[in-house]
Amino acid sequence: MAGILYLIPNTLGQTEAQQENLLAQIIPDTVQKMTAQLSHFVAENAKTTRAYLKLLNQSHPLAKPMQELQIAELNVNTPAQALEALLAPLIQGHDVGLISEAGVPAVADPGANLVRLAHQRNICVRPLVGPSSLLLALMASGLNGQSFAFHGYLPTDAALRAKRIKELEDRSRKEQQTQLLIETPYRNAAMLEALASNCLPTSLICVATDLTLESESITTLSATEWKKRLHANQAPDFHKKPTVFLFLANQ
Repeated sequence: MAGILYLIPNTLGQTEAQQENLLAQIIPDTVQKMTAQLSHFVAENAKTTRAYLKLLNQSHPLAKPMQELQIAELNVNTPAQALEALLAPLIQGHDVGLISEAGVPAVADPGANLVRLAHQRNICVRPLVGPSSLLLALMASGLNGQSFAFHGYLPTDAALRAKRIKELEDRSRKEQQTQLLIETPYRNAAMLEALASNCLPTSLICVATDLTLESESITTLSATEWKKRLHANQAPDFHKKPTVFLFLANQ
């Protein structure tokens, strides 16, 4: 009988001040216990996953010593033909945990490809509860939570990015749909500038940074208000910090 593929949530980041009680604040105890029972994992980065499991071990002893845990890597560079081998422990009857670098796996995450293949092989997939930066940002934005779409990264070329923003804003206006984006953290300033400059003056833009961390910041303003702040050098403190951008055409 095949094992179960558990989709294991990770924290969205951490600080030294949070280190001691971080998991208790962010990850449900039942999820921690389930994770501690596993001895096979698939992760974006084996090193950071070991650090996470070491933190987990402080409150929930792991099933095996750290050096005996099997952690296979799955990231954007993993070829499609390698996915089958990652399912081997499951087919042999072992439960496996798929864990992301941050937040929930398989959402804006290469783990989705493994989940799809697991379904094709009739392997049971069980998602576990944990933090999603996208949903947390949407919850706190004040924008439309009834209709929304996530688009990942926009083009880095300024002209193409501006064109895409206007396309998404037109869609947002027609459907009253919130648009969600992410950006490489060191390009956050460029993204906000592009949104403020290319959206209509009344469109609402939310910038959600370091969600669940002590440095968390969530602000929703019109494009006009954001332009004023940027011109006054009052940009958010979001340089090199994970940030979700949301906007909604305000009719």
